[in-house]
Amino acid sequence: MRFILRRVAFYAFTAWAAITINFFLPRFMKGDPITAYLQKNPSVSPEAIESLETLFGLDNGKSVWEQYIDYWGLLFSGDLGRSFSKGLAPVTEVIASALPWTLGLVGLTTILSFLLGTLTGAVIGWRRGSRADYVIPFATFFSTVPYFWMALIIIAVFSTRLGWFPASHAYDKGSVPNWSWEFIGEVIMHGTLPAVTIIVSSLGGWILGMRNMMITVLDEDYVTVAEAKGLAPRWVLRKYASRNAVLPQLSSFALALGFIVGGTLVTELVFSYPGVGKMLLDATNAKDWPLMQGVFLVITMAVLLANIIADIAHAMLDPRTRMMES
Repeated sequence: MRFILRRVAFYAFTAWAAITINFFLPRFMKGDPITAYLQKNPSVSPEAIESLETLFGLDNGKSVWEQYIDYWGLLFSGDLGRSFSKGLAPVTEVIASALPWTLGLVGLTTILSFLLGTLTGAVIGWRRGSRADYVIPFATFFSTVPYFWMALIIIAVFSTRLGWFPASHAYDKGSVPNWSWEFIGEVIMHGTLPAVTIIVSSLGGWILGMRNMMITVLDEDYVTVAEAKGLAPRWVLRKYASRNAVLPQLSSFALALGFIVGGTLVTELVFSYPGVGKMLLDATNAKDWPLMQGVFLVITMAVLLANIIADIAHAMLDPRTRMMES
């Protein structure tokens, strides 16, 4: 119980700090959403400007503290404001339109690369000194190649030269998103190249991390004792070595899961993919405060949730975590 209360208090404080920074950060930037909106719509009347100031929480008669309190009230009511760069549409609707694309692409590829990399790294570490080590130079090479460079190479080979897959967007131009098999096929075809880019670029890091931890764990006494008892090698690998070696991987995976919501920005830009990462960049360039704050808030909550899940997994896999906190 003490462990749970401490973690709850820690994450509650972290969430408050993140939301507070999220409120003040756009206000430290040059310009404001009203000025940016008027540059695109110069014919707005003075009465409409006053309404916009109220809408964006920039009332001249209110102090920053009052605006901060109002911001919390809007958050608790589920109102993230309206995005002027998206035609004054509610921020929740704008984010909801891009979130499934990022979760579908970056989420699935992150989980897949983690599973493949961790399993491969565990096997390579277990069989250290064998031919399995030949994978290490390739894993090291691909882990150092930048996302955008890998994306450009994949586009040049599989789209421009071979013509197997589309080079950009999430579906064909003129198509309307729906649940038909035809549209799902378009999404798979358009998502293949960015998915391969993410998996190939991140797989090497998971392999190297797990392989290095396996080598460290295999020198521990409890692994030596398990082998001396005559336990089956597969049992020692799964129940002793891998279970302890994967703990550091879980922390990295938790962060990777949290940043799924932010998307792989470079990949989304190269492939013109309609994800949350690209939306955040567009909102920053347009000085769209409400949309920026909404995206930052969703990313922050996703990172916190992922870390909570990682803490629970750590406590389940390693009881020593709970003992140290108690």
